[in-house]
Amino acid sequence: MDELEYKLIKPDQLLADFVYCYSSLENLSGFNEGVIIPNGKIDLLFCKTTDNQFQIILMGLETEPKPMPKRKIKTFFSISFNPLALEYILHQSIAEFVDSGIELPNNFWDFSIDDLDNFELFCEKADQKIQSLLPKEIDERKRKLFNLIFETDGEISVKELSEKIVWNERQINRYFNKQLGIPLKYYCKILRFQASLHHIKDGNLFPQLNFTDQSHFIKEIKKLSGVSPKELFKNQNDRFLQFLVYHTK
Repeated sequence: MDELEYKLIKPDQLLADFVYCYSSLENLSGFNEGVIIPNGKIDLLFCKTTDNQFQIILMGLETEPKPMPKRKIKTFFSISFNPLALEYILHQSIAEFVDSGIELPNNFWDFSIDDLDNFELFCEKADQKIQSLLPKEIDERKRKLFNLIFETDGEISVKELSEKIVWNERQINRYFNKQLGIPLKYYCKILRFQASLHHIKDGNLFPQLNFTDQSHFIKEIKKLSGVSPKELFKNQNDRFLQFLVYHTK
């Protein structure tokens, strides 16, 4: 069996508010035991199956671990968006498909199966396309909201956010539920979980972030990955694919 290949490329700095990264996973067809874990990003997947079919899927937010789809996917390239992209780039709410996704037309943004032959060229094409869609204006409260959430790895209260960006708590929560389909508090839990992954990968199996205690830490990691920090650290057979790809902060 061919070895799993994964790559990660950061977008042009102009896109940093909207795009987290581009990633690729190849030789996936033999990895049927893979587990998808929440990452707090909105993933647009461009997939090639082993029988050469092409599919584009916009994923909703994952809120719990789940097994990889059984469909035989050979390659997928992914654009991982930050939530701000929903309103300003994709013009699409994902509230209705939490823990699922929606298939898009297979000529979305003029991509085709041939674009999955070269990851670097795919990233260049995506960069250019997204730059062409950049909004002229953006609500600075929303930009600041996400900057604060990401800078603190989700360890910030709604009250503190509200005070810092001068935006009503109820309106912030309504915005999250409308765009993402989950409350801000739960989204912050996912970000703290993601921030914990790189500590776990380095073998730090005790909380490095603001968890109440060790048992709370284990409970949260189990809830979002399905396994204990110790099992996650072992990552046998590279089951936790995002654990590998999203190691870069």
